[in-house]
Amino acid sequence: MIEVQDVYFTYPSGVEALKGVSLTIQDGEFVAIMGENGAGKTTLVKHFNGLLKPTRGKVLVDGVETTKVSVATLARKVGFVFQNPDHQLFSETVEEEIAFALKNFGFSSDIIEKRVTWALNLLGLAQYRKTSPFMLSGGERKRVALASVLAWDPKILILDEPTIGQDYQQKEKLRQFILQMKAQEKTVVIVTHDVEFVAECNPRVLLMRGGKIVADGEARKVLTSPAVLEQASIVPPQIAQIFIQLSDLGFQKEVIDVYEAREILLKAFGRRKE
Repeated sequence: MIEVQDVYFTYPSGVEALKGVSLTIQDGEFVAIMGENGAGKTTLVKHFNGLLKPTRGKVLVDGVETTKVSVATLARKVGFVFQNPDHQLFSETVEEEIAFALKNFGFSSDIIEKRVTWALNLLGLAQYRKTSPFMLSGGERKRVALASVLAWDPKILILDEPTIGQDYQQKEKLRQFILQMKAQEKTVVIVTHDVEFVAECNPRVLLMRGGKIVADGEARKVLTSPAVLEQASIVPPQIAQIFIQLSDLGFQKEVIDVYEAREILLKAFGRRKE
């Protein structure tokens, strides 16, 4: 679905943000891109919808090279939710914000009404339907931005720091929705520092540092490798930290899920489930 071929990108300021990045993201795959600030994560994903074009190399989305088509053309297929929702909100009401892209894409008024209502309910925003998005909290504005993208049902969804400003309940709703998108064979890419959220989702994880990919693999392998994580200035999830310590006692090290951890410990200590 997304193919990045030896991509370099230099900003007009002279900062080289990507240095020979190559990767392939399959149709229906769920990928988390992690790393310290300035590692090149957001720069990379902005290439996936053509907001940025490579200085060198190629990016293909669903077989189409991004330099050959407009951002507007790619937008129908690639939904992008920015880290700062204020960079994409502009309508007078939440309802109008969510409906804007649907109108641009030529959906009928009946479908627009259904999709807007669906998105409002999905993200717990129904009570703000007639409210200005700029009257809402940062976390709520983030959900409006997400709703405005989800409403047109893109084939690829890119979320830049989606959990910032969200409480546990909203994070869990987001996790369930991402898993639902995966079940529908949508391609989901998130950029995040939230290692605990990634551990709960268990996606493919890419670690970046200095404009390069330094690790690529299954979450339970990448997030339980302290030496690998250190390259990207990431601390292992709390469950992983515990089981890394317990590995000296014969416990398996690659554990990032709290429910799996519970089962392992109950079995080890011979206790029945409560």
